[in-house]
Amino acid sequence: MPIRLDKMPLLARSPQRPRFLFWLGLLLLCCLLGTVGTLLFGDETLPERPSDFWTLALGIPFLAWCVLGFGRVLLHVGEHAAADGWDDAREEDMNRKIRQGRRSQQVLGVSLQTALGEPADDPEIQLDALLSGATALKSQASRMDGATLRHSCLSCDADENPEAILLSIWAQTLADLAPTLALLPADQPLALLLDVDTGLPEKQWRRVWKQAWRESGIRQPITSVDGRGLAALDYWLDQRIGDRAMLLVVAVQFAPQQPQGTAEAAVGLLFGNRLTQTTLSPIAYLHRPEQERKPTADDLLYATRQALDWVPVESRLIEQVWRVGIDGRRAAAIAGVLSEVPMSVNRPGLCNLDAMLGHPGCASPWLAVAAGTQAIRRGAGPQFIYSGGAAAAGLWGTVLMPASS
Repeated sequence: MPIRLDKMPLLARSPQRPRFLFWLGLLLLCCLLGTVGTLLFGDETLPERPSDFWTLALGIPFLAWCVLGFGRVLLHVGEHAAADGWDDAREEDMNRKIRQGRRSQQVLGVSLQTALGEPADDPEIQLDALLSGATALKSQASRMDGATLRHSCLSCDADENPEAILLSIWAQTLADLAPTLALLPADQPLALLLDVDTGLPEKQWRRVWKQAWRESGIRQPITSVDGRGLAALDYWLDQRIGDRAMLLVVAVQFAPQQPQGTAEAAVGLLFGNRLTQTTLSPIAYLHRPEQERKPTADDLLYATRQALDWVPVESRLIEQVWRVGIDGRRAAAIAGVLSEVPMSVNRPGLCNLDAMLGHPGCASPWLAVAAGTQAIRRGAGPQFIYSGGAAAAGLWGTVLMPASS
C-alpha cells in the first residue's frame, strides 16, 4: 500500500482569540443601549430611584455582556481543544505511517546468474564483470526460433533442449540457497514468490520447477504467494511483517517470446522478517521500495527522496547506483534526479545493467538487489536501485543497506 506523507492532511487552523478591543467596544455599546433604553422606555419616576435606574441602565446590559463573553470563551476553548485533538491524531497517524514506511527485510541468501558468469565460476568473477561494465549483449541465435538477434542468454547452445537448460538454471539457483536454508529448522515455513517470464508453456515450466525443487533436497515446506516485482515486497512489508514465514523469491527470464534486446537472468533471494528471524545473520537490509505515481521527473524525484528517507541515509553516502529494466527514454529523468539528489554516478558508481545485459524483464528488480547484495557482502556501502518493469508502470527506487550499518 503506498504511503504518501505528502498527502497527509494539514494541521488544524489555530482558533482566533477573542479580540479585546471588540469586546470592550461591545461592552460600551451595551451600556449605551441600556441607558438610552431605560430613559426612553422606563417609568417617569425611575430617575428618582437611582439604584433601580442604574441597575436597568448598566447592570442588566453588563450581565448580558458577561453571558455573551462567557459563551465566546467556551467556544474558543472548544475550538482549541478540537484543533489540538486533530493535530494529535494527525501526529499519531504520521508516526504510525513513518514506522510502517521504515520497515525493511533482511537479505539472508542470494543467487545470481547472468550471461556474464558461468555456473562453475566464483560469484566474485561475475560481480567484477558487472561492476566493470562488461557487456554480454551481442547478436546470436535465439532459443525459440533460431533467428539471429541481439540479446544475452545463459547458455549459448541454441540447439540444447530449453527444458533441460531451465532445469539446470533452477538447480543452480536452489543449490546456491541450500546452504543457507540448511541452517534453518526443517519446519521453517517459506513463502515462495515465483516470478517467471518465458516463452515456454506454463504447464511445462511449472513441471520443470517442481522437479528442480524436488531434487534440491531443501527440507522446508513452501506455500506460494501472489504478486510480481517490488509491489509484492511492498505488500509483504505491510501485511506480513510479523509472520514467522520467510519470503523466498525465485525470478527468471528465460527464452522470452520477443528476445530482441533482452537478457536471460535467474535470481534467488531469501528474505527474513526483522521481527521474527533471529537465527541467521543478515547480509543486508532491503528497505521499502517507493514507486513514482506518474512517469514524470518530479514524481521520480519524490520517489527517490522518499526511498532515501525511509532508511534514513544521506544521499552522499550511497556508494553504488543500479538501474535496470528501464526504458532508454527515462535516462534523462534519472540523470536529472541524480543532479538534484547527488549520489555516486561515476563508473563504476552507476551500473546500467540494461546496457550490459539487455532488459531482464520480470527479473529486473531482483537482479539489481542480488548484485547489490553481493557487492555489500564484499564490503561495499549503501546501494540505491532504480528498476522498471511494465511500460505502463512507474519506476521504483529502493535502498539496500549493509547489515553492519
